[in-house]
Amino acid sequence: MLLAGEATDYRLIRARRQSIGMTIDHSGLVVRAPRWVPIREIELALTERARWVIETLAIWRGRNRESLPTEWHAGAPLLYLGRPLTLALFPARRTAIAADLLHLTVLHPTPGDQTEIGAFVCRWLKEQALALLVPRALHFARRLKAKPPAVKLSDARAQWGSCNHRGEIRLNWRLVQLPPGIADYVVAHEVAHLIELNHSPRFWALVESVLPGHVQARRELDALTPLLD
Repeated sequence: MLLAGEATDYRLIRARRQSIGMTIDHSGLVVRAPRWVPIREIELALTERARWVIETLAIWRGRNRESLPTEWHAGAPLLYLGRPLTLALFPARRTAIAADLLHLTVLHPTPGDQTEIGAFVCRWLKEQALALLVPRALHFARRLKAKPPAVKLSDARAQWGSCNHRGEIRLNWRLVQLPPGIADYVVAHEVAHLIELNHSPRFWALVESVLPGHVQARRELDALTPLLD
């Protein structure tokens, strides 16, 4: 079927459940639905979530080609702000990086040095992560009337973010590779822990108060967590 103008295949599984569910991984889009739900209703649900489906499929295509390159050469794929980009390398006296819709263009004195390019691009991604995430953390803290948190980046392999009893928040720098709306959910989640260091109903109410509709972003994040592997 067509979703947001793109031909999109999906696998339908009839299951004993009460609602339509969707998951996306390396195998593609899988829809699980009760036996009594007609195809037209399933495809309506897909149309309503078309943006998420298209973005997440694109990310998983990038995942299949590696979310970060294993070899830092021209044409290598990586993800930035939820978009699969291709690495473009050019020799230059001064270093610079710029992202557009298709490429991450890197100017560097030694574009053929993969170790140097990899370190340079990862440093840049971490700088972009700080520039993106810290203002959002301060924004959500103001909304919740919480003390501005100390925000640090993490390199965790199985966790997007954390908050401790000292009011310190750690956010995975790989969040800069996700669509900003999903990264926003992680930030709002950890900031809400400044007030409720648990996952009680009050905690989730706090998250919802600053990020209405957070449940959808939470589900979408679950589909992307394997990117950290």
